Amino acid sequence: MVKWVLRALLASAAVAVALTLLFAVINPPTSIYLLSERGRLGPLDRDWVPLEQIAPVMARSAVAAEDANFCLHWGLDIKAIEAALEAGANRGASTISQQVVKNVFLWQGRSWVRKSAEALWTPLIEIIWSKRRILELYLNVAEFDEGVFGVQAAAQHYFDVDAINLSPVQAARLASVLPNPKERDAANPTTYLRKRSSNILDGAATIAADGRAGCFTD
Repeated sequence: MVKWVLRALLASAAVAVALTLLFAVINPPTSIYLLSERGRLGPLDRDWVPLEQIAPVMARSAVAAEDANFCLHWGLDIKAIEAALEAGANRGASTISQQVVKNVFLWQGRSWVRKSAEALWTPLIEIIWSKRRILELYLNVAEFDEGVFGVQAAAQHYFDVDAINLSPVQAARLASVLPNPKERDAANPTTYLRKRSSNILDGAATIAADGRAGCFTD
């Protein structure tokens, strides 16, 4: 029994390494969640673009909104995890790297099995992928509205512009719908979203000035 468990663990580890190496150079064609949503909704609005075709302010806005210390950690933000534990279950602590692992390789939900797999897989992508690659995948797999995936599709969906032409305000609005895109509207923001967008706008400028955007900027 122990032998079979060890073999299964080794096989799982080998698959994880192989997929991580593959997606270092090839864009993921789909994911468990995308397949699920396609089955539920039909065709999805999704248009992959490289990071060079995304406005730099959009990248900074996403980091400011979801993981301001993205350039400073190795995938797991221990201080954020400790703060989340102290604050209780209503506060999240997932880094952008963790969200990429979940969105690209795993499934949605809060089970301990998924969270454990996520915690083990996240350092692996940090070792194999650059920070720029991690952020590129994040911006292309993130959901911005029901059935709308990736910042290019979102920029067209909400503002009728390409991702490269997003203004600072538009970028902050898109980042503000994360991580609850089904309940938020970047084009018609509530008072809460307007305030959140304003904070993200300031945060994007701050991380550009203090060097916390250095790992993904040219």
